[in-house]
Amino acid sequence: MSSEGRDISGKPEADVVVIGSGIGGLCCAGLLARYGQDVLVLESHDQPGGAAHAFEIKGFKFDSGPSLFSRLQSRGRQANPLAQVLDALGESIACANYNSGMVYIPEGEFISRIGPTEFLKDLEKYVSLDAAQDWQKLLDAILPLSAAAMALPPLSIRGDLGIVFTTAARYAPSLLKSFIQMGPQGALSASKLLQPFSVITNSLELKDPFVQNWVDLLAFLLAGVKSNGILSAEMVYMFAEWYKPGCTFEYPLHGSGAIVDALVCGMQKFGGRLSLRTHVDRVVIENGRAVGVGLRSGQFIRAKKAIVSNASMWDTLNLLPKEAIPKSYQDKIMSTSQCESFMHLHLGFDAEGIREDLGIHHILVNDWSRGVDADQNVVLISVPSVLTPNLSPPGKHILHAYTPGTEPFGLWEGLDRRSNEYKKLKAERSEVLWRAVERVLGPSFKREKCEVELVGTPLTHTRFLRRNRGTYGPAIEAGKDTFPGHTTPIPQLYCCGDSTFPGTGVPAVAASGAIVANSLVSVPQHSQLLDAVGI
Repeated sequence: MSSEGRDISGKPEADVVVIGSGIGGLCCAGLLARYGQDVLVLESHDQPGGAAHAFEIKGFKFDSGPSLFSRLQSRGRQANPLAQVLDALGESIACANYNSGMVYIPEGEFISRIGPTEFLKDLEKYVSLDAAQDWQKLLDAILPLSAAAMALPPLSIRGDLGIVFTTAARYAPSLLKSFIQMGPQGALSASKLLQPFSVITNSLELKDPFVQNWVDLLAFLLAGVKSNGILSAEMVYMFAEWYKPGCTFEYPLHGSGAIVDALVCGMQKFGGRLSLRTHVDRVVIENGRAVGVGLRSGQFIRAKKAIVSNASMWDTLNLLPKEAIPKSYQDKIMSTSQCESFMHLHLGFDAEGIREDLGIHHILVNDWSRGVDADQNVVLISVPSVLTPNLSPPGKHILHAYTPGTEPFGLWEGLDRRSNEYKKLKAERSEVLWRAVERVLGPSFKREKCEVELVGTPLTHTRFLRRNRGTYGPAIEAGKDTFPGHTTPIPQLYCCGDSTFPGTGVPAVAASGAIVANSLVSVPQHSQLLDAVGI
């Protein structure tokens, strides 16, 4: 089980020390343990999971972050990166399947269904025939590219030259087959996968403004940037998960915390260790190499082979002695743009009078002209208890509403959380969430009857998740810059998570953790794992 205290019980060393137990860190640690490495995860919070952790109040079990998942139960070469890691650890997650969410936009309100034809019907009915035609044109252009985008299993990728043996040499026949299936034109278009997604949409000369707005929204929810800033490969991968035949969304029957529990269980099954309430305040450098970490308690934990930071690039930088870091590296990090932060609203309330066809997910856009990245313009709402009633007491619902990475940290910077000024701003800035909730739940919902009411701000993000300025992650635009790799200028210090390739979002951070773990073992060990999981 996990150690919970200021000092690490047992031996104060490991082959690999992982700082932070976000999904990226846990994927990395789990695979390292599976490879036979002695791995120790150090987590400052009292719960593992980072931005994906779950918490319980008065019998209501809340998600703190992501709640929209797909292909968690997928297997094989084209499986979701997180699913491939779970498979390697011998873990699975029971899920409820569904295929739609409610959309509230300036054009109207409608149920948005995933799949190749359902969304087309929704567009024809609720938007326009032009929108449906443009959407079909977009699908026809990008779905064939998914063969190339998904040709290499995420678990096969590593960060050194060994990648030649674990990817190209191993999967050459399937790669060739995917390009043949795409045809000459499709294969030529595959070069666009490494360009901004707007390159593809612009080339299609789409006429209906809704389609471009919708694509921008999907891109922003996935990566914190609009379609002119997201890598085409990411969007093509998402389209393949959402708009191909047989696609469904999945929600864990025991909440998003079940994903974290499965990763922790898988890691511990192979001997990995997790220590909660253990705050790392510095990375120790000796003779130019990262050799361990110092805890706030004063304890030193030695890392015999490597340290992996799952913290953001800015928070990782703050753990390093300035004299040990090249100025160019510092400057690069400090000049990287950040996504803004979040406002959160967690509610526990009586289900009486709430319509039974409520649905789990709701997206509200107030004004397309402001842009999906404008503050207070987009609100996401999740009511997972409609699918999994065990997350709340009988006859009750849980709800999580939030503004997705659009809340300016500057409004909150320097405020005392106990001050009246903070409380006043908290009430003002959460009002957009309350109004959205009232619109979704209808007139039978009353604020004053909520049994649990929690408002989170950027300062909450900073405090509990130890995120620099409460940020969602780097705002790195494809075509202008690239996400950093996983190595650092300091030997034996690596990074994973949303500050590294492939970027933000659950599949991306899971892939980043896997890449680092693979890179720390030999090619034969890596190949044996791929054989063992059958990919």
